[in-house]
Amino acid sequence: MNSNSYQDAIEAIVKKDPRYRADSYDFVREGLDFTIKELKKSGNEESRHISGQELMDGIRRFALAEFGPMTLQVLTHWGIHATRDVGEIVFNLVEAHVLGKTEDDSPEDFDALFDFQDAFVTAFLPANPEGVASE
Repeated sequence: MNSNSYQDAIEAIVKKDPRYRADSYDFVREGLDFTIKELKKSGNEESRHISGQELMDGIRRFALAEFGPMTLQVLTHWGIHATRDVGEIVFNLVEAHVLGKTEDDSPEDFDALFDFQDAFVTAFLPANPEGVASE
């Protein structure tokens, strides 16, 4: 898909479903690319379908690498509040023929895979928040 077609598809999606900003679609697409590269690095050279859980794990790692402690704020700004939102974005891209899916794939594959607070905030909290010296 050329960049004009992709941008046209994203504009049409956002017009139809304004819950998510256009940047969120670019982020999910980049997160998919990141996930594919990471899977190849881990020795999985063959091209294959990526599950919702694998994609969400890759997107979590990609987001943390890109935005660090600001991850939750960035995702919230884009309208992404939970893993299900990523599934909705993925399936908006599927409906626009930007991404493919199998018969078994559904937005529910992304339901409650992890808590955003735990994944994107807790990781950056000090180990000893009260400042009490550990013994």
